[in-house]
Parts: sequence; structure tokens; C-alpha cells
Amino acid sequence: MIFKADLLIFDLDGTLADTKDDIATSVNLTLKELGLPEKSPPVIYTYVGSGVRKLIQQAVGEEEGERFREAMRVFRGHYLAHLLDTTKLYPGIDGVLDHYRSKKKAVVTNKPQLYTDPIASGLNITNRFDLILGGDNGLPLKPDPKMLLTVLEKLSADPKRTVMIGDGLHDIHASRAAGIAVCAVGYGLGDPEELRRARPDFFCEIVEDLKRVVV
Repeated sequence: MIFKADLLIFDLDGTLADTKDDIATSVNLTLKELGLPEKSPPVIYTYVGSGVRKLIQQAVGEEEGERFREAMRVFRGHYLAHLLDTTKLYPGIDGVLDHYRSKKKAVVTNKPQLYTDPIASGLNITNRFDLILGGDNGLPLKPDPKMLLTVLEKLSADPKRTVMIGDGLHDIHASRAAGIAVCAVGYGLGDPEELRRARPDFFCEIVEDLKRVVV
């Protein structure tokens, strides 16, 4: 099955870029500075995808309070210093973006713009997208559909000719609520079997498969 689309919307972490190690490093530097036990990187990877507040809540074990606020402040400094240490595009993504160079493309991520913009710039992909929307723009995060709906409005796109590509359940649920097609990817941070059970419109096990989703 091939989908006719004018707009492709990509998630960032786990879809376009492998960011997990820099996130884990920054979380552990934060925990160390606060005198808290560090966590194994694979555990921290499971926290990624729901925004920075949720990431820090799970890492620190608190949702509010002075220690949580301090952790948010400390993490900001560490992540801004380390967000491009090892972060890179997944192999083949550059070719996918080139393959769809004639299509409108956007990034919608729960990662705040504060971190998203320097990552996009550092990976030299900023100019390859018509819009990059991060999770600190006053809109509720995915799985709420409002960020996707905002992109549709800003780019004057038809939801019936739009597809979201992402590695998480949030991407699937947000897309359905926004009335657009969704392609889940199995190479990112999400559990492939869990994603398959959510029955996305398309599933791509490897990056190269993305070239065969849309015409």
C-alpha cells in the first residue's frame, strides 16, 4: 500500500535522529549533581518521548517541588552543553529527506524548541523542513493532536494527504486524533511489537522502507 501525500510530518527523537545517548548522559550528569543515584542508559531511554518535564519527573522520582525545579534547571544546562556530542541522523535519513525533497515536510516533537533548534541546525536539516515545531510553544504535547493540527493550518495542508512518521505510541494516537495517516518506525526508541499492536497505517522496520510509503 502506497499513500498519496503532500505533507510528511516527522518526529525527531527516535525517528530522524538518534539522540538517546546525549539525553542519557545529561540526565545522569543532572542526577550526579543533585546527589541522586545515576540510572542505566537503557532505563533512561524508556523515559524519552513525552517531553522534558516527564523525563525529569521519571528520573528524579518527583513531579513537583524544589528538587524537581532544580533538576529541570540543572538538566537544561547539561543538555544544552551535550546535545550534539553523539546525536546523529539515523543512517539513510538524509537519503529519505532527499527522496521527498519535492514534498512539504515538517518536524513535530515533544522536545522543547530550546533543544530542537540547535539539534536541527547542528545536523544541517533546518532548511530541509518547512516548519519545525517543538514542545514548548504553548500547545499540549502529543498524543494531543493540537501540534499536528497547527502544522496543518500553518502549511495549508489537507489532512487526507498528510502522514505522520514516528517511533512512539504518542505519534500514532496524535495522528488518529488529527485525522491524518501514520507510519510507525521500528528502528527507533519505541517497542516495535507494541507499535504494531496499535495498528498504524504503515510500519517501516528500517529507514529505507520510508521511501516506499508515499508518492
